[in-house]
Amino acid sequence: MQYSPEQNRQDVAIPLDPRMPMAPASLEETGLESSFLLRLAAKCAAEQDTITASHLADRMKLPKVLANILIKELVKLALLEARGLAGEDVRSDIRYALSANGLEYARAASRQSQYVGPAPVSLDAFCRQVSLQSIHDERVTPERLIESLEGLVLSDSLVEKLGPAMNSGRSILLYGPPGNGKTSIAERTSQLFRQTIFVPHAIEVGGHVISFFDEAVHQPIAGADAKPYPKADQRWIECRRPVVKTGGELTLDLLDLTFNDGPNVYEAPVHLKASGGVFIIDDFGRQQVAPQSLINRWIVPLERGYDFLTLHTGKKFKVPFDELVVFSTNIAPKDLSDEAGLRRLKYKIFVNNPSRDEYIQIFKSYAGGAAIDVSDIDLNHFYDRKYHGTMLASCYHPKYILDFVGSYCEFNGMPKVASLDMLERAWEGVFTLE
Repeated sequence: MQYSPEQNRQDVAIPLDPRMPMAPASLEETGLESSFLLRLAAKCAAEQDTITASHLADRMKLPKVLANILIKELVKLALLEARGLAGEDVRSDIRYALSANGLEYARAASRQSQYVGPAPVSLDAFCRQVSLQSIHDERVTPERLIESLEGLVLSDSLVEKLGPAMNSGRSILLYGPPGNGKTSIAERTSQLFRQTIFVPHAIEVGGHVISFFDEAVHQPIAGADAKPYPKADQRWIECRRPVVKTGGELTLDLLDLTFNDGPNVYEAPVHLKASGGVFIIDDFGRQQVAPQSLINRWIVPLERGYDFLTLHTGKKFKVPFDELVVFSTNIAPKDLSDEAGLRRLKYKIFVNNPSRDEYIQIFKSYAGGAAIDVSDIDLNHFYDRKYHGTMLASCYHPKYILDFVGSYCEFNGMPKVASLDMLERAWEGVFTLE
C-alpha cells in the first residue's frame, strides 16, 4: 500500500499495514501496570538533570499524552518537580527534575531492575503480534525460490523438494555428504521471505523485562522502505524477517532465558528472537550436547507451535514458536535421533554429491568468476582421472582447486590458466593423499 500525505494527519485511524501495532491511547492500553510505568519513567528522568514530556515520550516510545500523564502522577507523588520552561517560547515544554524523594524512588526502582529505555510490550501483545505476522502466512513462489537459489548449481529434483518444504514454514532436515551446499541452501532462505514484521524492544512478564530486539538479528526497515505512520506504537520496530544461524556453539542453555543478575534483566533466547523468521542449526550433531537431547528439547515447539520459558523465580510462561527451522547435517538421520524425534522434522531432504555435468558447470562458473582459463578437454580429462572408484566429486572441490591455481599463478607471475598439469598440482596441494 502506498503512503500518501493525507495519512500523515493525526486523526487518521487506518494504518498502512493492518498488522501494524497501534499506539496506546491510555496507560491501560499499554498492557503494563501503572506502577511499572512510573518506575520506568523515574529511571528515565534520573538519566539527566531535567526532563520534558517530549523527551520522556521519545525515551519510553510512548505517545506524549501518556508521558504527560506519568509526569503529572510523579509530580502528584512529590517525586518530580517543575523547573520552568525548556525554552523562551511560552508553548515550550516544562522542564522537570526528580526531587530528593524522587531520586531515592528511582534508585529503588533501579535496584529492582536497571532496565531503562522503551517501555516493553506485554506478553499477550507479543503473542498476538507473532500470530498476525506468522511466517506460515507468507507464500513462497517457484519464481522466488529460483531467484533465491541463483548461483547455486542444484538438480531439478532437489529444487522441486525444496519448494514445498520452504513454503511450509515447518522444520526441514538437509542431510548428505559434506561440502555440497547444504549450508548455502539454508542461508538462501533469507531471500525467500519479503514481508516485514514488527519486533518489540522488550517484553514484560510478571514485572520482569526481557530484552528482545537484537541488532545482530533484527534488520530494521529504513529509508524509502519504511512505513511512517504517526499513530503506530513506537515500542515496535518494523524489521525484515530475521534469520538466525547457530552451529557447534548451540547448547541447551541458549534455548532458555538468560538472566543477567547485575541489571536484573533477561535476554530472550535465540529461537525466540527468530520468531516470524528462519532459525538455522548448522552442523547439526556437532554440538556439545547430543542431537537427541536438542530434538527432545524441541519436541513440543516443533509439534505444537509453542514453547515454555522459565523465569529465575520459577514462574513458567508460554511463548509462540513460529519460525522455519532448518537443520543442516553431514550425519545420517538414523545416527541423529530415534524415529520419534525424526518424525518431528517434517521434511527430510538429501543433498547429494554433484553429477559430472553439475560438477563441470560449477567448475566453469568459478573459473569465469576468477578469470581463470580452462579448456573442456583438460577439465574432462581431470575429472576422469580423479573421480572414479570411491572418490566422489563434491561441490566445494572446484573452488578449492581454482583458489590454488589462482594463488600459484599470481605468485609465479604466470597467466591464469588451469591446464591439466596445473590442475594436478592443485589437487596435490589441496587434498590429502592417502
